[in-house]
Amino acid sequence: MHLDGDAWNACFDSMEHAAWRLETLPVYTMPQEAEKLKRFLAGEKSPDDYSSPWMDEVRQWAFEGKSVGRVHVVTRPLSDYLRFEFEYYYRHHVTVGEDIRILDLTDRENPGLPEQDFWMFDESKVVLLNYRSDGTQINRELYEGDPAPYRRWKQIAVAESVPFLEYVSDG
Repeated sequence: MHLDGDAWNACFDSMEHAAWRLETLPVYTMPQEAEKLKRFLAGEKSPDDYSSPWMDEVRQWAFEGKSVGRVHVVTRPLSDYLRFEFEYYYRHHVTVGEDIRILDLTDRENPGLPEQDFWMFDESKVVLLNYRSDGTQINRELYEGDPAPYRRWKQIAVAESVPFLEYVSDG
C-alpha cells in the first residue's frame, strides 16, 4: 500500500515511542529545496536561527518522550546535496533533539545494510521510500512483512555510525 498525505502523516501521528530512518542516497531531489540549494551552492550559509515545521515536530515529540533518529550512509567526497543537507538541516535538527548519525563507508565495507531508504515506527511499522536514480521520490510503501530484518539493520547502522556533530567536527 502506498502512503501519501494523511496516511503518511498518520505514521508519525500514531507513533508511541520512536521513529527512525535509514538514508542511503547522496542526493535527494526535492523541488521545495531547489532555491535553498542554489543559494547554498552560491556560498550562502543557513541562518543560525533557522526553524522549520519538522523542527517543531521533533521538539514536540521529544517533549512527549518520543525519539526521532536517522543514520545517513555516506562516502567522501560528500555530494553537493549532502554538504547542503548537513548545513541547512542536520546542524539545526540535532539542536532540537533529533538523533542524527553518519555512517561513512569511504574506507570500509558496508556492514550489511540494504541500499533501501526506510522509516521504522515503534520498531514494528516499516515504510519503504522508493527513489529514482536522481534522488526523486517515487513513492512511500507500507512494508507488510516481518520487521525483524529492519530492526537488525537499525541496530547495525546505529552501532557502526557516529553522531552527526562528531562526524562534522572530525571532518
